[in-house]
Amino acid sequence: MQLANAMSEIEASVSREDFALPRLDYSCPRWYASYTSPRHEKHVARQLESQGVQCFLPLYRSSRRWKDRRKVLELPLFPGYVFVQIALRDRLRVLRVPGIVQLVSFAGLPHALPDEDIAALRNGLLRSARLEPHPFLRKGCRVRVRSGPMSGTEGILIRRKDHFRVVVSIELIQRSVAAEVDECDIEPL
Repeated sequence: MQLANAMSEIEASVSREDFALPRLDYSCPRWYASYTSPRHEKHVARQLESQGVQCFLPLYRSSRRWKDRRKVLELPLFPGYVFVQIALRDRLRVLRVPGIVQLVSFAGLPHALPDEDIAALRNGLLRSARLEPHPFLRKGCRVRVRSGPMSGTEGILIRRKDHFRVVVSIELIQRSVAAEVDECDIEPL
């Protein structure tokens, strides 16, 4: 009997909203990561743009050498992903594009990326920051870039030879990029 009374008191003090899933706004455009078939990122981005869907495919330059020649290629910074800005009600329009496998989801619901992550990547690329893919990191010294092309970006500081790099991680897709920075441009968090 005491257990039943205690349970009813707990139920009365806790509302159902405390355990409800977050409400999704199906009409507000947000950034989502779309997972693509291998090596289809550029094709998917062209298809999305032709359909009027705003997308973002960050690229970096990589020099490749074969026996007879050397070539500079533009490769996806996040292989297998293209970022799309859509309202959730329009997701079928994106999912019908050949080469798109799915939107990155948790518990069966597409999960939006923080706008700050996309803005930081765009600013870095627009200001010609030298970005390149980097293994995803969780631990390390967290820093903020105070000035330069990646100003305001938070990441993990690493050292490569005599250069400092800030690794910026996008948690949702568990991918990271590394940007070279000057030691005087960073501050610890």
